Amino acid sequence: MKTLALSILFLGGMLFSSIRLNAQKPETLTTESFTVSGNCEMCKAKIEKAAKAGGATKAVWNPDNKILVVSYNKEKLNIDAIHQSIAKVGYDTDKIKATDKKYKALPTCCQYDRTTDVTSKTVKKN
Repeated sequence: MKTLALSILFLGGMLFSSIRLNAQKPETLTTESFTVSGNCEMCKAKIEKAAKAGGATKAVWNPDNKILVVSYNKEKLNIDAIHQSIAKVGYDTDKIKATDKKYKALPTCCQYDRTTDVTSKTVKKN
């Protein structure tokens, strides 16, 4: 009987802890959009993956209008980190330009027209 009472008390404590953790304030997400150069569905996959690696919780790039829509926690992340992450894989954003080396490493189908300058900054090398 003592074991049963202790088990119920233990399970009740676990349940209470779980409810308390779930009741904490959810992350405040901010949604922004910006231009990212690219051409194809392969670009789409790489751009979205890079945005998420840079801290976005959601990223959707439209190859027709070149607009990337990202959601991220503004309290924990600066949007520049997402731009930086995308530029590091070879794609120019409207804030940061990828290095020529990263751009030239893209597959031929992904090498977009760079004659129209999207930005004047170049990504920092790591």
